[in-house]
Amino acid sequence: MNTLAGLRQDLFHDPFAYRPLAPMRTDGPITGRLPGRIRQWSAWTPHAVVGFAAFITLVIASSSTSWGTGPIGVLAAGFLPAVSVIATLFRPVGAWWLSIASAPVVSVLSGTGLTPWAETVFFSHLVVMVVVAARTRPRTAAWMWVLTLLMGGMLDAFGNSWGSNSGPMAFVSALALLVVSMMHVRRHAQQEVVAQQHVTAVERDKRTLLEERTTIARELHDVVAHHMSVVAIQAEAAPYRVENPPPELEKAFATIRENAVAALTELRRVLGVVRAEDYAAPDAPQPTLAVLDGLLANVREAGLSVEKTVTGSVRELPQGVELSAYRIIQEALSNTLRHAPGADAVVEVSYVLGGLGLRIVNAAPTGDVRPSPGAGHGVTGMRERVAMLNGEMTAEPTASGGYEVAVFLPVSAGEESA
Repeated sequence: MNTLAGLRQDLFHDPFAYRPLAPMRTDGPITGRLPGRIRQWSAWTPHAVVGFAAFITLVIASSSTSWGTGPIGVLAAGFLPAVSVIATLFRPVGAWWLSIASAPVVSVLSGTGLTPWAETVFFSHLVVMVVVAARTRPRTAAWMWVLTLLMGGMLDAFGNSWGSNSGPMAFVSALALLVVSMMHVRRHAQQEVVAQQHVTAVERDKRTLLEERTTIARELHDVVAHHMSVVAIQAEAAPYRVENPPPELEKAFATIRENAVAALTELRRVLGVVRAEDYAAPDAPQPTLAVLDGLLANVREAGLSVEKTVTGSVRELPQGVELSAYRIIQEALSNTLRHAPGADAVVEVSYVLGGLGLRIVNAAPTGDVRPSPGAGHGVTGMRERVAMLNGEMTAEPTASGGYEVAVFLPVSAGEESA
C-alpha cells in the first residue's frame, strides 16, 4: 500500500500542476566570476539548455529518413516530442506523461509501425526524464524508469518490423537517472549539512553567551557581596555610635541588617546555581583599573608591545565599572596576542564627564607568525559586559589592517559619590 501511495503521490496527484522552473543561482564558483550583464543572463541557463534540446529534437525529425514522406509524419515525429521537452519547464510531471504517451502516437502517425521508441522520442524522452528527475526527487525517477520499461514491453508485445529498442532505452535511461539521482542526493545532503551547521553555530553562540554571562555573574558576586557585607556591618554598628538612640532607630537599623544578610544569603545561593563544579572562588579581590599596569606588564612579557594613555581626572569609579573595564581591556589585548602576533597596541583610558571611555587599538600583524584562530568568544564577552552597564561599544577593523575596540561605560554622579 505504501508503494502504491508513493506512485500516486509522485505521478498521479495533480500531474499537470503549474510549476515553473525558477532561474538558477548566480553566486556559484563559475557564474559568480562572470561580468554583471552576462551573470544576470546566466540564471536562465537551464531554460536555454531545455530549449536547445527541443530544437535538437526538431532537427532529428527533419533530417531522419525513417519517417513517411508526408508532412504529418514529420510533424508528429518532431512536434510532439519537442512540446514534451518544453513542457518540463512548466509542468514537469505532465510533460513526462505527454512524452510517454507520444511514443505510440509518433510511431503510428509517422508510418514506422509500433516501434517502442522512435529516434526523436528516444532522445526527447531521455531529456524529459532527466529534467523531471532533477526537478522532483529520486523516488520519482525510479517510478518513471519502471513505467517506461512497462510501456516499452507492452509495445514490444504487439510486434513490429523494425525491431525493439527497449533494451537500449532501459540501459541509457537507468544510467542517466542514476547520475541525476546521485546529484540530487548529494545536493540534498549538502543542504542538510549547511542547515545543521547553521543550527550548530546558533547553539554555539547561545552557549557562549550563557558562559560569558555566568562568568560575569561569578565575578560580580564578590563585588556585590562586599557591599552587602559593609551594609550589614554598618547597620549593626550604627546604633552604638549614637548616645541613647530611640527604639525606632534601633529597629530600623536592625531591619536594614536583616535585609542585607538575607540578600547576601540569596546572592550566595544564586551563585551556587551558576557555579561550575570545578569553579574555585578567587583568593584576591576582583581587579580594577588601579592594577592595570600589572596586566600590561604581563602582556609585554608575552611579547606584545603596548602603550597606555590616561586622560581626564582619574577618580574612583563603582567597582562593577572598574571590573568590567579591566576585563574588557584584558580580553582586547588577549585577542591582539591571538589574532595579530607581532603587532603594537595602544590602550587609552579616558575619565570623562558621565562615564569612562576605553579604546584599545592594535596595528596589523607583522612577521611570519600565523595568528591563532581562538574560540571567537572575546567580543561576545565584551559586549555582554558593556550591555550590562548600559554602555556602548564598537569593535571593527581599522583602515590600516588592525583592529579597534571602543567602549563607553556610563557612570552617574550618584554612583560616583557612592
